[in-house]
Amino acid sequence: MNTPAAPASGPELSRRLGVSDAVLIGLGSMIGAGIFAALTPAADAAGSGLLLSLALAAAVAYCNATSSARLAARYPRSGGAYVYGRERLGDFWGYLAGWAFVVGKTASCAAMALTVGSYVWPGQEHAVAVSAVVVLTAVNYAGVQKSAWLTRAVVAIVLAVLAAVVTVCLTGGTADSARLHLGTDTTFSGVLQAAGLLFFAFAGYARIATLGEEVRDPARTIPRAIPIALGLTLVVYAAVAVIVLAVLGPVRLADATAPLADAVRAAGAPAMAPVVRVGSAVAALGSLLALILGVSRTILAMARDRHFPHALAAVHPRFQIPHRAELVVGTLVAVLAATVDLRGAIGFSSFGVLAYYAVANAAAFTLTRAEGRPPRAVPIVGTLGCVALAFALPPASVTSGAGVLALGAAIYGIHKVTHRN
Repeated sequence: MNTPAAPASGPELSRRLGVSDAVLIGLGSMIGAGIFAALTPAADAAGSGLLLSLALAAAVAYCNATSSARLAARYPRSGGAYVYGRERLGDFWGYLAGWAFVVGKTASCAAMALTVGSYVWPGQEHAVAVSAVVVLTAVNYAGVQKSAWLTRAVVAIVLAVLAAVVTVCLTGGTADSARLHLGTDTTFSGVLQAAGLLFFAFAGYARIATLGEEVRDPARTIPRAIPIALGLTLVVYAAVAVIVLAVLGPVRLADATAPLADAVRAAGAPAMAPVVRVGSAVAALGSLLALILGVSRTILAMARDRHFPHALAAVHPRFQIPHRAELVVGTLVAVLAATVDLRGAIGFSSFGVLAYYAVANAAAFTLTRAEGRPPRAVPIVGTLGCVALAFALPPASVTSGAGVLALGAAIYGIHKVTHRN
């Protein structure tokens, strides 16, 4: 257990990404997913306790990020917690983590595609969503370096739009700091549920770990990139959440279909609303781009170990990307984007990703001091936090998420029995 596993058989991916590329891929996932998709359902659950939920989600995310960074430096291969769980806890736990990630993040891809559709062409959300999936799958197919450059442009646009929102709301004169105080609408269970939903927004740093075979000097790059991306995202989230909550208040925020656009209107700048709509669509596109990339790398790792068909482990000889895995992911996401509900997808995704990180934290707990283990409290708090937030999610999300995990475990058992015989 204490010796890093030998590289899996099959073609290796090209190491092209540096620290800035990895940070930007993480920022593109987190900022795109969180600000434009999770604030409204979180406010509906937590009320005026939204900021407490944000802090709690960030604390759990920090533990997960720290554990993931230490593990990724030791096992710099595609697959993330699938690899860590298998190497540190056993084959089943690695498989379960990979299954949870693929299922949860496929749902997240669909949520981001639908977010694009709802901002670009209301009433035709599904058609736009499917088109976005097709285009971005083609971008990823052309090579990860092109994806990194596109993500850089997306992050720059999104940060500019968010900065404009904060500035307009601060200068509009309608913010009331009293609205940030806790009210009778806040309950402990509501704060926990909102934190679980907001965790959906912090999960982008997983994209960095799943790119373990494609970053230069992974032992140095990954531990640097993950906390930088998480810290920058938290600063942005806190600023925007404080402003939007102060301008709209918890009740209006909970009912908003486009909270940032509603906030700039309430601040007396309705002309900014179209700009915010464009920024929302661009953010969701950036998140979708990175999500498709990350899910395909986990499928690549699991296919190498024959938990998925081995044909999906193929790496394109020219573009040096797992082209078959990316085509499968793009197809699945396109189908979901044509059928699923946005809010349900967020809750379902959160459950799967929290399960994934629970395995990552448990794996990090087994690291020795010589292997660069994090402080013991970090993986313990991370594991308990993931479990608590997962089961605090809306009942439908818990039921469906637990059911899909049970299905994955059953498939694993059947696979083992079949190959044993």
